[in-house]
Amino acid sequence: EAVFAAPGNAGTASRGDNWNIAATDGKALAEHAKKARIDLVVLGPETAIAAGVGDRLREAGIPVFGPNRSSGRLESSKIFAKRFLERHRIPTATAQVAHSLPQALGILGDWPHFGVAIKADGLAAGKGVVVTPDLKTAGAIVADWYANSVPGGGSDVLFEEVLEGRELSVFAICDGRAMLPLAAACDYKRAGEGDTGPNTGGMGAYSPPAGFPGDYLDVVREKVIAPTLRGLLAEGEEYVGVLYCGLMWTADGPKVLEFNARFGDPETQALMPRVQGDFARLLQSAATGVLEADTATFARDACVCVTLVSKDYPSASTPVSGLPPTLELPEDALAFWGSSKRTNGRVDAAGGRVLTVAGTGKHLNEARVLAYEAVARVEAQFGYQAGLSFRRDIARTP
Repeated sequence: EAVFAAPGNAGTASRGDNWNIAATDGKALAEHAKKARIDLVVLGPETAIAAGVGDRLREAGIPVFGPNRSSGRLESSKIFAKRFLERHRIPTATAQVAHSLPQALGILGDWPHFGVAIKADGLAAGKGVVVTPDLKTAGAIVADWYANSVPGGGSDVLFEEVLEGRELSVFAICDGRAMLPLAAACDYKRAGEGDTGPNTGGMGAYSPPAGFPGDYLDVVREKVIAPTLRGLLAEGEEYVGVLYCGLMWTADGPKVLEFNARFGDPETQALMPRVQGDFARLLQSAATGVLEADTATFARDACVCVTLVSKDYPSASTPVSGLPPTLELPEDALAFWGSSKRTNGRVDAAGGRVLTVAGTGKHLNEARVLAYEAVARVEAQFGYQAGLSFRRDIARTP
C-alpha cells in the first residue's frame, strides 16, 4: 500500500514518504515501524546491518529482509569473510592478514606474487580496496594507511593475490534455510575509462552479463552459493536477505572477491528495471522463512546504467545543490538519486555518486545507446553546470 524510506533521498520522496531517522538507529526505526504497522523492512546500507538494525527490528516482531549483525560480518569484515571462505573451501584468492605496519611490511617483503590487492578489514564505502601493480607501491599505501588511518577504522589489513579474469556479481535470495540465485550483473569499480584510476563504490553496471559460459549461474550455485549456505548453517548462522557474491571468473572458474550482505549499487540499479512480478512478495516470503521463488522473475531485456559523480570523486564528495527534481528522460530510461534531499523545490546532493541513469532494451547495445542518450539529456539539464562526470565505456563489452 505504501513505501517508506529512512532516511530516504530525493528519489524515494517522489515514490513514498521519507522518515527523518538515521539508517543505523535501530531503536528509533523499530519504534516507528511498529507504530506505522510496517509489514516488511528491507535493509539497505551496510552500516545498518553492521549496527544490528535487523536484530532490533526482529526483536520487535517486524519481518526483515536483511541479515543480523553476526552473519552480516560476511560484508562488514573482509578478514572474517576470508577465513569463512577458507574454512569451507570456497574458491577465493590466497591471502595474509596484518595487524600492524611492521607486520604488513614483513608480509610484503615475502610476498610471492608480483601484484597485491590491499583491503581494509572494515566498511569503507567501496573505497577500502587498492589493487597495486608492484610491491613498492603497496608498501607506500600501507605506510600511508597506518600513518593516517586505515579506511573503515581499525588496524587490520588483508593482502590478497591479484586474480586475473572478468568480474561478475551474482545475487542470491536467502530465507535462512535455502538460497536462490536471483540474477547477475557486471559493474565497473575503477574511476577512469579502461578500468584505470582508483577504486570507487561503482561507476556503472549492466545486466544480464555478457561473455560468460551459458551455465554460469549453475556453476556459481554449485561452487559458491551452496557451500556458503552449508557453511553458514554449520556455524549456527541463519542468513536472511540477499547475498551479493562479487566474483572473478578465472581460468579455473569463479573465485570470490567479496561478499556484500545487501543489494549493492550500481549493480542493483541495473537489475531492478528488469524485474517482472511481485518483487515485494518475493522479499516478504524470504523474510518470513518460506521462499516463494516464482513470485518474481527477470525479463530477458538488458539494462545498462551509468553513474554521474561529483568533482574529485572518489577522493572527495563535493556537494551539488539546486538540481531539478524532475528529469526529462527518454522512454524506457529512468534515474536513481544518490544521497540527496529536496529543498525548496530543488534537489541538493551530498556529492560522490549523485545520480545513476539506466536504460533498457531488447539487447545490450540497445540498452547502452539509450542509457547514454539519457545521460546526454541529464547533462543538458544540469550536468555541465554541476560539474558531474561519468565513464563513457560502461557495457562496452570485449
